[in-house]
Amino acid sequence: MPKKKTSKKMLKITLVKSAIGYSETHKQTVRALGLRKMNQVVIQEDNPTIRGMLSKINHLVVIEEQVEE
Repeated sequence: MPKKKTSKKMLKITLVKSAIGYSETHKQTVRALGLRKMNQVVIQEDNPTIRGMLSKINHLVVIEEQVEE
């Protein structure tokens, strides 16, 4: 029986506010997501680890869901 194709959910994350003035852990979380500059966009796979990081810095980023086929 052929395997059913599952589409991966991806998150498009944009840094819209600087982490300057926020705690060091917030800055480290931004860097761990791969964000370095303002308005930079990264694509990350949707999983609980990434979701937890995003909930920590939700005031600094904009999140859009995408479906990869």
